[in-house]
Amino acid sequence: MAFACKSHNLYPAFNMATQVLAHITGTIWKIEVKVGEKVPAGHVLTILESMKMEMPLEAEEDAEVLEIHVAEGEAVAEGQLLITLT
Repeated sequence: MAFACKSHNLYPAFNMATQVLAHITGTIWKIEVKVGEKVPAGHVLTILESMKMEMPLEAEEDAEVLEIHVAEGEAVAEGQLLITLT
């Protein structure tokens, strides 16, 4: 089961950066993208592990990866910034 990523577009009228946030406390199990990569809607960005379950986070729309703010194996809190997309 894949989860649509929780994201927050800071300025939707200007089509600016979208922040991908952790929807649950857990550990970054795997990062599936690289900075500069263009991804289609539905593409898995990262896999978050929590309570021994792997939860893929997918892009909600076509985008480009601007920044990755976490590393594989890093513990993250609910609401923490993971990835910035355009």
